Amino acid sequence: MKQTILPDRLLSCRNNLGLTQSEAAELIGITQPAYQRYEAGVRTPSIQVAKEIAKAFNVSTAYLYGDSDQSLPDYFVIDKKDNQLLFSIIEQCKGLSDNQLEEILNNIAKDKNP
Repeated sequence: MKQTILPDRLLSCRNNLGLTQSEAAELIGITQPAYQRYEAGVRTPSIQVAKEIAKAFNVSTAYLYGDSDQSLPDYFVIDKKDNQLLFSIIEQCKGLSDNQLEEILNNIAKDKNP
């Protein structure tokens, strides 16, 4: 069964960003008529387009599909040009285990609250 994005969540996300349908479509990389059909509930976007919508609106796909009430995004994109230090930190941490990452976070918290 194909999942469908909830039109009211799509509308809410767009309104929260203060975007018109045309602006939202441009941000996502689709045409305004296509976006309008998704928001009206007439058409269902492909999984790839749903991911682009979630990315553009900074929410999770699960939130858009109604599988979760938590709107936090599934992932963040860190552009090396925008934040070289954070990008470098993430690159260095990619191979670490959950325990190692947790230890790093605990040490950071200790440094903040001596």
